[in-house]
Order: sequence, then C-alpha cells, then structure tokens
Amino acid sequence: QVQVVESGGGSVQAGGSLRLSCSVSGYAGTNNLMAWFRQAPGKEREAVAAIYTSPFTYYPKAVEGRFSISRDNGKNTIYLQMNDLLPEDTAMYYCAITPPGGAWQSTNTYKYWGRGTQVTVSS
Repeated sequence: QVQVVESGGGSVQAGGSLRLSCSVSGYAGTNNLMAWFRQAPGKEREAVAAIYTSPFTYYPKAVEGRFSISRDNGKNTIYLQMNDLLPEDTAMYYCAITPPGGAWQSTNTYKYWGRGTQVTVSS
C-alpha cells in the first residue's frame, strides 16, 4: 500500500520561508514523477512544482524563482522550499506521486496523493 505523508506546513508572515517535506512508502518502481499541488478555499487544485527521478523540475510562473523542489531518492522524499511567501500562497499543500508520463501540471496525471499540510501566510 502506497502512503504519501506531507509535513512542514505552518503560519508565517509575508516574506518568510517554509520548507515542506513529503515522504513516500510502499511505492514500487525507481522512476516516477512527484509534485506539489495547492488548493485554496473555493479554488481548484493547482500544481506548484514537479520533479522527475532524473531530476528535471517544473514550475508555474506564479512561483518560479520563489519555490524550489528537490528530492532525496535514497529516502523516497521530496521537499519544497518556499521563499518570499505571499498571502496568496495560503493554501493546503498536497504531495503526489505517479509513474512517469502525462502532464506534470494536471491532477489527473497523479495516482497517489497525501492528505495535505496547511500553509498560511499573513500580511
């Protein structure tokens, strides 16, 4: 059984930083695509970063230059370093993993999801 567990969320002031972690267990296969998504109340879930095993990385323009995704393959863990946080970054952040292939920014691409960790940025 695949388990995806996020951690590291919290409350910060605008301009601050947070580092999220996502640990995966029970996943078979050495090649995969992992990503961070976020969902604010009343909004659709959106991708904020993705990384292949290789590791190629992808970011939407809204977070490019502020967010950085990385991975430790030995620990089956990925991280999301978030700097210069803005109030509009407030959301529940989710981690997801899937076999390679598909559009990295689409929720439909990902097979396994965590339950999320809350990030709140105050002005």
